[in-house]
Amino acid sequence: MPRTLSASDMVTPGSLSPPPTDPTDGEQAGQLFLDGAPSSASLETLIQHLVPTTDYYPEKAYIFTFLLSSRLFIEPQELLARVCHLCIEQQQLDKPVLDKAQVRKFGPKLLQLLAEWTETFPRDFQEESTIGHLTDVVGRIAPCDEAYRKRMHQLLQALRQKLAALGQGPEGLLGTDKPISYRTKPPASIHRELLVVCNDPYTLAQQLTHVELERLRHIGPEEFVQAFVNKDPLASTKPCFSDRTNNLEAYVKWFNRLCYLVATEICMPAKKKQRAQVIEFFIDVARECFNIGNFNSLMAIISGMNMSPVSRLKKTWAKVKTAKFFILEHQMDPTGNFCNYRTALRGAAHRFLTAHSSREKIVIPFFSLLIKDIYFLNEGCANRLPNGHVNFEKFLELAKQVGEFITWKQVDCPFEKDPSITHYLYTAPIFSEDGLYLASYESESPENQTEKERWKSLRSSILGKT
Repeated sequence: MPRTLSASDMVTPGSLSPPPTDPTDGEQAGQLFLDGAPSSASLETLIQHLVPTTDYYPEKAYIFTFLLSSRLFIEPQELLARVCHLCIEQQQLDKPVLDKAQVRKFGPKLLQLLAEWTETFPRDFQEESTIGHLTDVVGRIAPCDEAYRKRMHQLLQALRQKLAALGQGPEGLLGTDKPISYRTKPPASIHRELLVVCNDPYTLAQQLTHVELERLRHIGPEEFVQAFVNKDPLASTKPCFSDRTNNLEAYVKWFNRLCYLVATEICMPAKKKQRAQVIEFFIDVARECFNIGNFNSLMAIISGMNMSPVSRLKKTWAKVKTAKFFILEHQMDPTGNFCNYRTALRGAAHRFLTAHSSREKIVIPFFSLLIKDIYFLNEGCANRLPNGHVNFEKFLELAKQVGEFITWKQVDCPFEKDPSITHYLYTAPIFSEDGLYLASYESESPENQTEKERWKSLRSSILGKT
């Protein structure tokens, strides 16, 4: 039986071997497969290329790329039904008497494909009808070897466990989706400061890495495609993906929460010396995040410190040793399409490939920029060519970007978890933007007419004062 591949084995596009079938729709094999990979083809041909036979099995890179991108053109449930139908038809599994020798060549390949599909895209099997397709096609080959039925049972058991784990999504981990707006700065007895919970920058950077990896684990590769999907003009069904990017959206919310948490912790103390200490603490945390490879938390911290209610605290910043902060800002400078950050990310990615310890394998990219890159890849190239063929070359590049991220997110966090710190990061109240401005003006008085008018408006709307 073929070796079961892990998802990490499946995400780096490589050479592809064509199936031993004739191209359809007048396509020529030389036109379809360029340098081992299809440049373009009809959807029907691409589906056929996914279907194993007695002496053919699709390359792992092709499986991942096509399963990732096919949902732009056909619902996963319909794709599974068509693949199962082709297997039954081509291997004559609907005959009363099967060729056992032939089935024993085909069966392991079929089970291998189903194992790879259910492992990498488990959400494609949330509907009972998809399980029905699996059990039907495997049930047809099971009489030839009872090991097939046992393997199917193991596959379904692993699938249900994975779906159950994914069902316990990260949405409930945030204290609240909407920031809390204090009417005034709360007493110390009510609001716990982060520095009381954790005053070691390295420890906090480790706990932030825990949170990042915990939230990333729930994001499926299909969400990157579904986030930008439009109805395909040649699709037979109308995709509806509005509720299929929850984990991706929840991760973006986490980034925003961390930005506001940083700004809240800085604006909260009454004395500028304390505020300066908090700023320097977060600078050190950001530096440790950079060293770990946690670029998403790094960018959130820098963004929080650059929010206007924080950056306007000139008397506070005058007490801060800013040299380290400017170095970090330089690393995440958006100039040249984040050239410096991309260089640092490539360094972390290389460290991942040559790692001698689990700590060297951490790569958490700046997520909003990753989404932006995928968005522009999607917008910059058509899904279909003028002749109606699927632009598979585009989806190879998409699979390369998504696949690299999926490999990174599967790393187990090597740091010991501190529940008290992670609980604070998830649940500590944070100011809204107006609340931040009010706290900032109370810490350092407005300096110009615009700030004075805004302070007056905020005092009136939040505090009921004029």
